Amino acid sequence: MPEEPQQQPPGTLSAMRRKPDHGEESYQGSGRLEGKKVIITGGDSGIGRAVAIAFAREGADILISYLSEHDDARDTASWVQKAGRQAEVIAGDIATRAQCDAVINKAVESFGRIDVLVNNAAYQMTHETIEEISDEEWEYTFDVNITAMFRLVKKALPHMGEGGSIINTASVNADMPRPTLLPYATTKGAIANFTAGLAQMLGKRGIRANSVAPGPIWTPLIPSTMPPDHVEEFGKNTPLGRPGEPKEVAPAFVLLASDEASYISGAMIAVTGGKPIL
Repeated sequence: MPEEPQQQPPGTLSAMRRKPDHGEESYQGSGRLEGKKVIITGGDSGIGRAVAIAFAREGADILISYLSEHDDARDTASWVQKAGRQAEVIAGDIATRAQCDAVINKAVESFGRIDVLVNNAAYQMTHETIEEISDEEWEYTFDVNITAMFRLVKKALPHMGEGGSIINTASVNADMPRPTLLPYATTKGAIANFTAGLAQMLGKRGIRANSVAPGPIWTPLIPSTMPPDHVEEFGKNTPLGRPGEPKEVAPAFVLLASDEASYISGAMIAVTGGKPIL
């Protein structure tokens, strides 16, 4: 098979030789999220796109927040609309407080309320030594991956009622940090603790907080942030022997967003191809 072309981060679907499967042709909804109003950060591609497609087919209206991948975001929005649901998009870098505020403001303007907040956007780069990691990259990784979650949750809460759901994308790296992904892995550990603490803090309001911890999932982030040899071997060290597809992660988000998960809060669901998370 020809080598996957390298990309500049955050990567785009159009430049990928082997396209991820987001469930475009396979996901079947059953009304589990009927009428819910949802924000998904990093919703243009990868796990975010798969979640957007699944949520829309379950009956949700969706605001897709993304950085600058306009074509990918428009395509994801079209899948939401094909499911008969409202799709809104907003571009910008959630590393800034202003953009976090803009995301929440647009959702409230468009939907009137927020039922589900999916904090999925993330930044990662690969480094062999700590000396290669600049202060600026370390701080930016934290701003995107964890500080934005704090800001978005804080801004969203006045517009969330009892039964609301916050779902944060953690990672197998929260439990088994890969040294070459040191800044990213560190933020994922922080996300696990943030979510667990948040669940306890928000319980009295009837708002749930959970996380999903994916293992190696095939998305544009991989060929845009990893060297070719890592990309070639990506996911082969899992018990299932392959990377996962975004569509294989989305059902965990559907469960946590649904009213069926009314007693699930403070949990982390592992979707790792067999790698245990303790």
